[in-house]
Amino acid sequence: MMKEIPQGVIERLSTYLNCLIKFQQENVATVSSDKLGMSSGVNPAEVRRDFTYFGTFGKKGVGYEVDTLIQHIQRILGADEPHKIALVGAGNLGSAIAQYQGLPRHGFHVSAIFDCDVNKIGTHIGHLEIFNVANLPQIVKGAGIAIGIIAVPPHAAQSVAELLIDGGASIILNYTPALIRVPKGVQLHNTDPVQQLLHTLYYLSSNNKGLTSRSKVRVRRSGN
Repeated sequence: MMKEIPQGVIERLSTYLNCLIKFQQENVATVSSDKLGMSSGVNPAEVRRDFTYFGTFGKKGVGYEVDTLIQHIQRILGADEPHKIALVGAGNLGSAIAQYQGLPRHGFHVSAIFDCDVNKIGTHIGHLEIFNVANLPQIVKGAGIAIGIIAVPPHAAQSVAELLIDGGASIILNYTPALIRVPKGVQLHNTDPVQQLLHTLYYLSSNNKGLTSRSKVRVRRSGN
């Protein structure tokens, strides 16, 4: 029976992969768990423990072979095969996503870009032509694209999601603050930066309140 992998381990694997790719670009051949832990911000013991879920990758006294470990992690995450992406929205955010070099390094390739602006349709971002969003389902289905990224104004997000689903997309990344409904079987991931910042501010505020309370206690004690 296969061991159930905690969600935290899977999330850390993607962090390790990012660090390893940087090591690879710097021509680093082997890396220790200490060095990988320092680079990823994870305790080295936890790095080693995470890898035990998937087998034995490193050699004692030598560490991990960077190229080999990248291949192992990509296989585990399903990133060892290229994955096509349909990007909807050719504004500033969409353009930045389309040209982000981190995507192809991890096996993700923006294969089609869509917009409703007649001034953008037919133009290019890099080598990719911008298509009319009205033709999205046919193009996505014909190209066998399973992943869609939504980078449009919030009011259009739900209708764009429905077009992607009509085209056969089963994974949708929503870069808008809009609340999107998708049917069962479609994975929806929201990446609204405002929500992330609010989440972070909550903990920052809580920590500051805790520090203030402790400071008041110390002041009262010193006053006694």
